[in-house]
Amino acid sequence: MVIRYLQTFIAAARSSSFSAAGAQLGLTQSAVSTQIKRLEEDLGCQLFERAGKSVRLSERGRQLLPEAEHIVERYREMRGAGSRPAPVAASIGAISTAQLGLLPGALRRFRQAYPSVHVNVVPGMSAQLLVQVDEEELDLAVLIKPNLNLPRHLKWIALMRERYVGIAPRDARGNWAQVAATLPFIRYNRRSHGGHLVDQFLRRHAAHVDDFMELDEPEVILRMVREGLGCAIIPGTLVNAASDAQVRIVELPGTPFFREIGIVARQPGEQHAALGTLIDGLVAQAAELEAAPNTR
Repeated sequence: MVIRYLQTFIAAARSSSFSAAGAQLGLTQSAVSTQIKRLEEDLGCQLFERAGKSVRLSERGRQLLPEAEHIVERYREMRGAGSRPAPVAASIGAISTAQLGLLPGALRRFRQAYPSVHVNVVPGMSAQLLVQVDEEELDLAVLIKPNLNLPRHLKWIALMRERYVGIAPRDARGNWAQVAATLPFIRYNRRSHGGHLVDQFLRRHAAHVDDFMELDEPEVILRMVREGLGCAIIPGTLVNAASDAQVRIVELPGTPFFREIGIVARQPGEQHAALGTLIDGLVAQAAELEAAPNTR
C-alpha cells in the first residue's frame, strides 16, 4: 500500500496536478488526494502546497521526492528479481447479503484453485465499498449497482437481479394491502439505495404503512418478521426468504421490482489471475441462485 502511495506522490509531483496524476495511474482525482493526504499523515509532513485546483511541491516534498523515486525503483527491481511469485492475498468487499448468499459458494470454488491465497473479506455498504475499490484498498467488491458512471479504470460485472418480496409472519392472512394495514411495517433503511426502491414502491402505490422500525440489513429485517414483529419488503433471494418456515411470502401488487447486484473491479490488465477465478466463481454462484425458485 505504501508503494502505491509513493507512486501516486511521484506522479503528482511530476505533473503538478492531482487530476493528471489520476489520469496517468487510473485513479480519480479524489483517490489521488486521499492517498497523498494519508502519505502526508504517515510521514508527518506536508508534501504539497495547495492553491485552489493547483498543487506544487513543498520544500519537504522536494527533499523527499528523490528518496521516493529510489524506493519505488528498488521495489520494482526486487519484484523482477524473484524466481518464485510472491504470496498472493485478496481483499474482497461485500454487502452483508452477498456475504451470506454469494461468497460461501464462490470461495469454495476459489479455494480449490488457489488453496494458498489468503482472503480478507471486508463488510460495508455499497457506496463505501466502491470508494475502497477506487482507492485500491480492495481488489474487488460485490455490491448494489452504483447510480453513477464508474471511472474508466473500473468495470462493472453484473451478477444477478434480486427481486423484492413482501414478507410477513407465517400466520398472517390476506393480500399485501391487508397485511400492511394490520401489521407494523419494518422498513429497509430508505437512505440506502435498496431501501429507496422500497420507498418508491410505497409511494407509487400510495400505500400507507405503520412504520415501526427502520433497519439497514435485509437479513436482520427477516429475523424481525420471523419473530412476529411486523411485515416488510426486502430483496429476498440472497437471504433466501422463501425457505424460512416462520415467514410467509406475500405477493406484491404491480410490476415486480429488483435491485442489481454485481462486482466492481479493476480492469483485467491490473488484476492477478486469481481474481479472475474468484469473479468466475461469483458469476457461477449467482447463476445457481437465480435458477433456483425464490418464492413459495
